[in-house]
Amino acid sequence: MTAGTPALPAVGTEAPAFSLPATSGENITLSSFRGQKHVLLAFFPAAFTPVCTSEMCAFSDEFDRFVADDVQVLPISVDTMDALTRFRDQHHMKVELLSDATKVVAQQYGVLWADGKIANRAYFLIDKTGTVRWAHAEQHPGLSRQNEEIFAVIKSVTA
Repeated sequence: MTAGTPALPAVGTEAPAFSLPATSGENITLSSFRGQKHVLLAFFPAAFTPVCTSEMCAFSDEFDRFVADDVQVLPISVDTMDALTRFRDQHHMKVELLSDATKVVAQQYGVLWADGKIANRAYFLIDKTGTVRWAHAEQHPGLSRQNEEIFAVIKSVTA
């Protein structure tokens, strides 16, 4: 991680608030899901890279399963909106991708990597009250969690 980057938000604390532009053309605000859905924030390093492509396509492939579990998946990277829109369209993704080009949200969540050039791959499950229920950052951006592990965490938190 980058020197001066805050630690991951602790489990049991309120998730840092944010509003980011999405590939839908709208701004997505974390607080808009409060009382409505659980939220899985999934920070990823860069569009068009092999691990990120595989992970985002897996989220898209199991989009309906996340919806059935009352979970909104919000993938976030520091890529530009233009790059994320091309990435999403090229792979026909169902998930909307969020652009943190200013890197403010990645810094708030303690996931800046490579001297602040990218966000590390990290996951935060936030419940309907806005509380962080699970936080996991990979040891390096080339690693990722499989959806089955994420679904097990969702079940343990929402059951």
